[in-house]
Amino acid sequence: MADDLKLTSNTKEEKYIELIPQIKALVDGEKDVIANMANICAALKHGMNFFWVGFYLVKENQLVLGPFQGPVACTRINMGKGVCGTSWQKKETIIVDDVDAFPGHISCSSLSKSEIVLLLLNSQNIVVGLLDVDSDTLKSFDNTDELYLSKIINLLKF
Repeated sequence: MADDLKLTSNTKEEKYIELIPQIKALVDGEKDVIANMANICAALKHGMNFFWVGFYLVKENQLVLGPFQGPVACTRINMGKGVCGTSWQKKETIIVDDVDAFPGHISCSSLSKSEIVLLLLNSQNIVVGLLDVDSDTLKSFDNTDELYLSKIINLLKF
């Protein structure tokens, strides 16, 4: 099915609108959240041509690397450290136009230039992880990404 992901759209919003039903079809009926995260990463990497896309999961009071697509990544991130740790600490989505200008940015790859981080919440509204997406160009992410990536991560059940 992954090879069947084909996007014919031009704008970012059109790509998301076309991609969401395909991702929904990938995760519907699959109860394993790790398997679903893996397929979401692959679909987003392929469909949106992101530089890096992946999940971090909260384990033992740290963010621990989960399924991802792209270059190797940082394995553990502490609360309040880097974009991911700051998003977790503040319990909010963070969009960074220029990661080099973000105080305390953790550089897993010098090719990463901009980033968006969205929280994964369980049914009790507790942060259980996050989705981290990086681009190799500046100012790649905006409210459109936040809106559609939120819809995609809401397909996951914790």
